[in-house]
Amino acid sequence: MPHDSSACRSNCPINFVLETFGDKWSLLIVRDLMFKEKSSYREFLESDEGIATNILADRLKRLEEHGIVHKETDPANRSRVIYSLTERGKDLMPVMLEITAWSARHDPKTNTPSRFLEEFRTRKKSMMANFLAKLR
Repeated sequence: MPHDSSACRSNCPINFVLETFGDKWSLLIVRDLMFKEKSSYREFLESDEGIATNILADRLKRLEEHGIVHKETDPANRSRVIYSLTERGKDLMPVMLEITAWSARHDPKTNTPSRFLEEFRTRKKSMMANFLAKLR
């Protein structure tokens, strides 16, 4: 069930985003689901940023409460839980691509491929459509 936005401290749209995500870890989990095809707790733990297990568990729970991710038992391994983006989570695609492009333009140490920036600059809509198709 998506989070009730009336619980936010103000009606500011930026505040709503901050109340939903709260910190870097939530967006990094969304990134991993969206672009890195990760779907399990163990796979999230293996990300380069090194999230702690208690923080990962908390952020996955928060993202589920806010209707960003959905969890279910893996049909191939009943002892494993798999996570996926909900439609609400997939709606973050344009935002995540914009954040990636902004970071690539302003962080000289970014690992964003130059071909991503060129494609984003010249074919943004088709690029977003291609990423969304992969999530379906």
